[in-house]
Amino acid sequence: MELRGVYTALVTPFRDGKVDYPALKTLVESQIAGGVAGLIPVGTTGESPTLDYKEHSEVIAFTIECAAKRCQIIAGTGANSTAEAIKLTREAKEMGADATLQVTPYYNKPTPEGIYRHFATVADTVGLPVVMYNVPGRAGVPIPVDVVARLAGNANVIGIKEAAGSVDRVSKILDVCELDVLSGDDSLTLPMMAVGAKGVVSVASNVIPRELTEMVNLALAGDFAAARKLHQKYYRLFCDLFIESNPIPVKAAMAMKGMLAEEYRLPLCEMTAAHRDVLRETLIGCEVL
Repeated sequence: MELRGVYTALVTPFRDGKVDYPALKTLVESQIAGGVAGLIPVGTTGESPTLDYKEHSEVIAFTIECAAKRCQIIAGTGANSTAEAIKLTREAKEMGADATLQVTPYYNKPTPEGIYRHFATVADTVGLPVVMYNVPGRAGVPIPVDVVARLAGNANVIGIKEAAGSVDRVSKILDVCELDVLSGDDSLTLPMMAVGAKGVVSVASNVIPRELTEMVNLALAGDFAAARKLHQKYYRLFCDLFIESNPIPVKAAMAMKGMLAEEYRLPLCEMTAAHRDVLRETLIGCEVL
C-alpha cells in the first residue's frame, strides 16, 4: 500500500450530544468528490479522546461503509496501552480498513525501546499496515529517527505522519530508510514535499478538499511554482485552523459554512469571540466563505 496525496483527518460531527451520522455521510461524500486519496476517522481531529469505545468502532465502520472502497481508509486506532491499540486495530481490520494510524503512546512517555516494541507489536500481532504518527506536542515524546529506521524494516509498517513541525526531520528519516512520509501540518505540506514527503494528513481538507488535492497533486507532479500559489492563497487558513486547539477552529469553520452543527464534548468547548472573528475574516479572505 502506497501513501500518496491528501488524507483528511475527519472531524466527528455531533448533534445533541450524539454522533451526527447524516452529517458524517455528507462529509465523506464531499471528501471523495474532492478527490482525496484517503480518510482518517477517529484521530485527534475526530475527537477520539471523548468518543466512547462503541462510538469509536461505529464511526470507523460507518466511514468504511460510506466510502465503499472509493478511497483508502486509515483508521485511528492508537492508544497508550499496546493491548488496547491491538484490540482497536484488530476490529478496524475486520471492518475492512486499509491501514491504521498509530499515535506514539501518550502520557506514559515510553523509552525509545518501548516505543519500538509498541509499534512492532501492533504491526506483527494484527498484520494491518501501520502508519506511525509522530506528534510529540500531544504525546509528550517523539519517535526517535533511529527507531523510525528500525520500524521501517517491518513489512507491516508503511509510513509515518510527521507532526513535529520539522522539515529537517523528513530529510533525516529519508536519509536512513525508505518510508512514505506524510506531513502532519497543513502549513508545512509543501516544504515537506519539497524534500520528499508524499502528501499530507490534513485538517484543512475538511473545508477545502479539492483545493488541497490540487496543491498536493501539483507538487507530486513537480510543479512547485503552481503549488506554491495555492499554498500562499490558503496559508492563513492553514495557520488559523490552529488558532485554538484542534479541532475547535475547523469545526467552527465548517459550521460557518453550514456543514455541521458546532458542537464539541468537554473538555473542548466553543472558540472565544475574538478568535471566531479572526477565523471568519480568514475564511472570507481566502474565498472559502
